Amino acid sequence: MTRVDFYAGSSDAARTVFSLAQKAVRAGHRVWILTRDAAHTAEIDARLWADPPGGFLPHCPPGHALAGRTPVLVGHDPDAVPHEEILINLRDDTPACFSRFDRLLEVVGKEPASVQAARDRFRFYRDRGYPLQSHDLKSRT
Repeated sequence: MTRVDFYAGSSDAARTVFSLAQKAVRAGHRVWILTRDAAHTAEIDARLWADPPGGFLPHCPPGHALAGRTPVLVGHDPDAVPHEEILINLRDDTPACFSRFDRLLEVVGKEPASVQAARDRFRFYRDRGYPLQSHDLKSRT
């Protein structure tokens, strides 16, 4: 069963994603970052190239020729499931494919709409019996 972790109170979602993805890659896992749309994919892609300085994470889109050998994939098509290890969800909805993954990481910003959407997703997972963990990032920012 998929383990679901919520990382709530992030003041910089892209930085939180970088940190989570870097930790997973160092532990030998593959990561798929599911974004909202093409513009959001481009934003996360750019941040993974340059932020933090000197902290590049190898990444590409799921359909890229090197996707099979790249530890971090970034895309917005929920039907393009590239592997089944770790999914970082940056969308406000529950991805239909989430249960195929070993772990689902939900990154939640401080904006009221983001918090409310995360609460809805939390209830969705909880009501279906998924193991949940919450991590408060407010005290770390």
